[in-house]
Amino acid sequence: MKLHCSRCCFIFLIWFVAPCFAHHMAVVVDKGNKVENVTSVHLAKILRGEIRKWPDGRDVVLVFHKASSGERATLERLMKISESELQPLISAHKNFVRVVDSDADVIDLVGATPGGVGLVDVRSISGSINVVKVDGKLPTENGYLPH
Repeated sequence: MKLHCSRCCFIFLIWFVAPCFAHHMAVVVDKGNKVENVTSVHLAKILRGEIRKWPDGRDVVLVFHKASSGERATLERLMKISESELQPLISAHKNFVRVVDSDADVIDLVGATPGGVGLVDVRSISGSINVVKVDGKLPTENGYLPH
């Protein structure tokens, strides 16, 4: 009986606590960008370089974190491409893509770059950038696409 109770408690903890450790990515833009919500389709077009201007006319500047597995997985899902297709795509668009070393660097560069947009772990978000809703949802809400 005691073993069964311990097993149930363990399963309960895994079931409810494990999602807290999942990496949730957030789409972030510079403070001057008034875009509050994008559709996942529109975001994918921005990330693929098909859309290069924001509604206010500013150029889109993509800021990527070169070693973020969460970002890579999110980009692959959003853009519907494989990992092997991602790097050549980034290389082909060097004129409007910046690659940095950390989430802190993504936030700093996006915050300092008019038209900047990037993906960061939600735990890295600071007040120097704006978080964008995707399909009307914020990063921690169920159904937020970049998970």
